[in-house]
Amino acid sequence: MACSLLSRDTSHCRNDAVTTTTKEFTKARRASLVAAVFMMATSAIGPGFLTQTATFTATLGAAFAFGILASILIDFVVQLNVWRIVSLTKMRAADLANAAIPGSGYLLTVLVLCGGLVFMLGNIAGAGLGLNALTGLDPKWGGALSALLAIGIFSSHRAGVAMDRIMMGLGILKICLIVFACFATHPPLGEALRQSVWPDFIDFASITTIVGGTVGGYITYAGAHRLLDRGTVGVENLQAVSRAALTGILVTG
Repeated sequence: MACSLLSRDTSHCRNDAVTTTTKEFTKARRASLVAAVFMMATSAIGPGFLTQTATFTATLGAAFAFGILASILIDFVVQLNVWRIVSLTKMRAADLANAAIPGSGYLLTVLVLCGGLVFMLGNIAGAGLGLNALTGLDPKWGGALSALLAIGIFSSHRAGVAMDRIMMGLGILKICLIVFACFATHPPLGEALRQSVWPDFIDFASITTIVGGTVGGYITYAGAHRLLDRGTVGVENLQAVSRAALTGILVTG
């Protein structure tokens, strides 16, 4: 009888341990997916993107709505495929490219680095302009402070955890501010909806620029590689990865 009770207690403890491990795994996976979504979304609607859209909105007016809708549809296809492939193969984009066409991964790396450098310069400049509009601070100092803040985050010995939390916090704040701006400026919603499906004219340069600013360069790979770093890969996570990719595009849109 004592042996039976001991066996029952051991089995109960084992089940509790399995349940706890499963809960921890589910929580970690959810955190990595949410962080990847916000990393992609906050990168896609960064200072460079906002200054681009402001310029195109001023020049194209409501017709720019078609460019945004077209870019969202393209983003769906690109991001969903990239995230699913990286998750299934458990390989980084450059390694995948080398496996498909030898040497192409190195070319991809160089192109992403060059594009990322230009994009980051635009982001720093946009951050400087934003702080200038918000506080009156000189744009040069605003850009320098923004760059130092980013360097500090990435230099942290707990950069992974810090990045996840900061991405989620700042991402929610940014989205709330954008929603507020949408209602505060009273845009012509009816005209924008009409022109999103039946535009007076189509500007392909604006579509190309917006697509490049939302899923071009490092942005798509950053979210996918974040999932790879956190171990959210494999067939068992494919459905969750697909849902996260689509959520990222919806948040960005």
